[in-house]
Amino acid sequence: MVETLDLFLKIGLDKRTAENTIANNKVTLNLVTVISEANVTDGCERSTGNLLYTVATKFPANALVHRPKLLEYIVSSKIKTPAQVEAAFAFLTVTGSEDLDISKFEEACGVGVEVSVEDIRRTVDEMFEEKKSAILEQRYRTNVGDLFAHIRKKLPWADPKIVKQLIDSKLYELLGEKTAADNEKPVKKKKEKVVKVEEIKTAVEEEINPYSIFPSPEENYKVHTEVYFSDRPVLRACNSKEILEKHLKETGGKVLTRFPPEPNGYLHIGHAKAMFVDFGLAKERGGGCYLRFDDTNPEAEKKEYIDHIEEIVNWMGWKPFKITYTSDYFQELYDLAVELIRRGRAYVDHQTGDEIKEYREKKMNSPWRDRPISESLKLFNDMKNGMIEEGKATLRMKQDMQSDNFNMYDLIAYRIKFTPHPHAGDKWCVYPSYDYAHCIVDSLENITHSLCTLEFETRRASYYWLLDALSLYQPYVWEYSRLNITNTVMSKRKLNRLVTESYVDGWDDPRLMTLAGLRRRGVTSTAINSFVRDLGITRSDGSMIRLERLEYHVREELNKTASRTMVVLHPLKVVITNLEPSSVIELDAKKWPDAPNDDASSYYKVPFSNVVYIEQADFRMKDSKDYYGLAPGKTVLLRYAFPIKCTEVVLSDDKKTGVLHWVAEPSPGVDPLKVEVRLFDKLFLS
Repeated sequence: MVETLDLFLKIGLDKRTAENTIANNKVTLNLVTVISEANVTDGCERSTGNLLYTVATKFPANALVHRPKLLEYIVSSKIKTPAQVEAAFAFLTVTGSEDLDISKFEEACGVGVEVSVEDIRRTVDEMFEEKKSAILEQRYRTNVGDLFAHIRKKLPWADPKIVKQLIDSKLYELLGEKTAADNEKPVKKKKEKVVKVEEIKTAVEEEINPYSIFPSPEENYKVHTEVYFSDRPVLRACNSKEILEKHLKETGGKVLTRFPPEPNGYLHIGHAKAMFVDFGLAKERGGGCYLRFDDTNPEAEKKEYIDHIEEIVNWMGWKPFKITYTSDYFQELYDLAVELIRRGRAYVDHQTGDEIKEYREKKMNSPWRDRPISESLKLFNDMKNGMIEEGKATLRMKQDMQSDNFNMYDLIAYRIKFTPHPHAGDKWCVYPSYDYAHCIVDSLENITHSLCTLEFETRRASYYWLLDALSLYQPYVWEYSRLNITNTVMSKRKLNRLVTESYVDGWDDPRLMTLAGLRRRGVTSTAINSFVRDLGITRSDGSMIRLERLEYHVREELNKTASRTMVVLHPLKVVITNLEPSSVIELDAKKWPDAPNDDASSYYKVPFSNVVYIEQADFRMKDSKDYYGLAPGKTVLLRYAFPIKCTEVVLSDDKKTGVLHWVAEPSPGVDPLKVEVRLFDKLFLS
């Protein structure tokens, strides 16, 4: 470990990053290999080392054959910025293991393109001159990200740190120090905003198709994954010409994906991203997406969860090509397990769970690993027929106990459970594991693209090992980043604990990030889909999305569709002294903020009388410069109504010049409508 730490420090990693890397065996192995391939075991510049680290963590698995070439370009400083490395990843992902076209590669990565500080400064100056009036109007509310993107489009290979420094410097030169007004909430021009958003959406949709990264079914003969073994040649996972032709004939060349939730709880917003990837790709390519219930654990599944999943998928706007269950294939899965034993690739094991864990940690073979094939066939049949006690035997795949990948340590394929199955009944007392069933059912359903989150990446080796061992069709596997959101939990196990231990009011509690909870809170499916589309489909692991980003998309949706009304939670009575007590004026109020001004249906009537109620927080006895509410002698505007001035205070409790919301007596002496209001905030403080 000390030697590895020294190696990482030599390439310029700070000590904390180096130590955190060593805690991750997979990244450590990748980085050590990359340093060796780059021939910099004696050290290198920190900037080079950071790029090597990026290669070790993000290099596309389907193009490993070209990694040494990229490292050669990095070490020689032909590729020297993160933007160039990301461009290289994109180019190599498409190239895969095919021959590398050097000239096109260099063009795609900006090799040889030098962008000087003066070039950047000139481009920044030109942009500020072009956008000067807008920047002066918006001041420090100007979207710096848009400015950065403008420069990136003009100078894609410019150093981003220098770009940021020059933009910040130019803003300060133009605007000076921030003023109090710069921190005020801007007054939005609704109609202009709608046009602006539509223009941005159109541009994004024209430029970015999130599904363009995925190959067509006809390309699934290419090697995009290599499985390394300790005792045999590398497995270059790919379909033979005959297998692929058979697959294409059965599917008609269509894209087929699957959304495979386990029916052991309610779906959360992370599943919304998975639906967007799985259903969205199939829809974009004119194919179909299976809704497949991964029901291999009879003890955890409930019909309530199955019914919820079907209903919520429909609410999210997705239409399954077919609804299937892993249990539909129990007979085929059992028959293929028998074939796996016959081929010498599986065996019946009698180790306990603790013994299996210990042997895996020590990379030791099970004492029963090399038992005769005939013996395993007989014992597996006995397992199926209920002749062996639960916990006394499992069927394990004969993989590679010396592999560097923990998910190749002879994974369990079948275990005994004397539990009736909610869907398959009491026919079976042996049930397949996820690692065994998932890839086979993908193959049986002719799935073209098997897409999952990055925590399953290390299982890719086992996935392809099993399909290769059984000579089955191999789908294209690709992993994307898991959705993590601040101030909440996304694990069904943790959500289940919150529900069952009554910390929350059921799976649809509005404070949860379950889809049922979000719906109950008033969030629309279109807002959720807009949010996950905005996130894109990437492999950037470990990122945490702020809850406010979701709330932005919710506001954008509701500002156009949700009708509003004025409510005060803590009412303070205001008497309009120059309005007759018997007088009631009907005023026009907008149903929703982004409603068109010239449409009569955009408005509803509100009564205005000589008695109105405002929020207690919108009044105080002592005024100040930064206070926008009502105070003695001060005039404020009532939304959709008239300015009022405080001339007398009857009650002197210390309860924004601004626009206040209010409610009035609908008629003299009649109290306004009383309502129950539920205020929801983040469930977790941390």
